[in-house]
Amino acid sequence: MSYYGSSSSGGRSGRRVDYGRTYVVRPKGRHLATIVWLHGLGDNGASWSQLLDSLPLPNIKWICPTAATRPVAAFGGFPCTAWFDVEDTSIDGRDDTEELDASAAHIANLLSSEPSDVKLGIGGFSMGAAVALHSAACYAHGKFTSGIPYPITLNAVISLSGWLPCSRTLRGKMESSHIATRRAASLPILLCHGRGDEVVTYRNGERSAEILRSAGFSYLSFKPYNGLGHYTIPEEMDDLWKWLSSMLGLNRSH
Repeated sequence: MSYYGSSSSGGRSGRRVDYGRTYVVRPKGRHLATIVWLHGLGDNGASWSQLLDSLPLPNIKWICPTAATRPVAAFGGFPCTAWFDVEDTSIDGRDDTEELDASAAHIANLLSSEPSDVKLGIGGFSMGAAVALHSAACYAHGKFTSGIPYPITLNAVISLSGWLPCSRTLRGKMESSHIATRRAASLPILLCHGRGDEVVTYRNGERSAEILRSAGFSYLSFKPYNGLGHYTIPEEMDDLWKWLSSMLGLNRSH
């Protein structure tokens, strides 16, 4: 495992965003896919890189960035690592579209230099999952909320214990063009959620899946877990690696 140093990029407002350390888990076999994995609020890329490294997916390169430290409204303005500002971890909360776009652009930039024959994916936990689902919407629509073109092709998106931001405008965006409709229908998405989640309630995960499906993201799997709170368990990680192997065609080569 290795890591890149911190990096920075300017948001639409021109304000510099200083990201933390990016951890990379290199493939143990032939490199067939690269997935950016996004941590939850207050976490960093290191802990997830260790867990992902333990999965039986030798053909995947994992990139685990660390979010910038910023004041978070949900914590009364206390600063911690966050992909965007959040008051309420639900699909009905206020959407920080500028920072969602900035984080999605940072992730697309991390993937843009990968080899052209490698499949690309984005996954995450909690608020990281929210950015992954926002990225899915930007990819299908062909542009960020700001109107700037989305630069890469996505082959898989994963949300663990997450929610769908900008849900109120999704359907209109997907119905705006035939290309958006086609991209939405062909993008594999996995949503996993614990029925006992007390941070991002199960209903938020369920409603996110319903809204995505109604907007045309029909290649979607939703997996509920009885008794699971706001964390991950081996059963969920088993489902994740089996789904990825199947969706990315990794079973056919080593």
